[in-house]
Amino acid sequence: MRTSLLAIALLAATAALPAAAADVYTLDPNHTQIRFGWSHFGFSNMTAGFDSFSGELKLDPSDWTQSSVNITIPLDSVDSGVADFDTHLKSPDFFDTAKNNEATFKSTKVEKISDTKLKVIGDLSLHGITKEVVLDVTINKVGKHPMSGAEQAGFDATATVKRSDFKVDKFVPNVSDEVWIKISTETKKAG
Repeated sequence: MRTSLLAIALLAATAALPAAAADVYTLDPNHTQIRFGWSHFGFSNMTAGFDSFSGELKLDPSDWTQSSVNITIPLDSVDSGVADFDTHLKSPDFFDTAKNNEATFKSTKVEKISDTKLKVIGDLSLHGITKEVVLDVTINKVGKHPMSGAEQAGFDATATVKRSDFKVDKFVPNVSDEVWIKISTETKKAG
């Protein structure tokens, strides 16, 4: 009887403890790419990316649904590899960086699909407009980095958005309304 009472007391004490908090990870700028692409009049499929971004992930690999993502991108860091085109992308025809130089993504929910797949639902704010976007995420690896020994987590994420939803609609439909986004990142545990 005494063993049973002790077991019940231990269970009750354990249940009263707060759940472990998710660990904070930051984007590794040297091993992160944020790219996007579109069809140009059906003749070519063009891509560009961003050279600057910051982000924080709160990760709980024991329960991915308790994780969250918060990313900020300065739009004037857009880089297509062609300086004149970058200037056009920054113009009022597209990002209008003089008025709206920041895009953000803040997750509102994380769904576990499998041991290596997640859906991250969140709010994408661009051009003064916020819309829900779903990222399809692959968990590449979580663990100690073999060179630095730091705790790291790596992911690939993809989504498709309609740029007209954000009033970035110049030349639609000849320049495709649908734009794919791909993020490949290594993140490092803070602290």
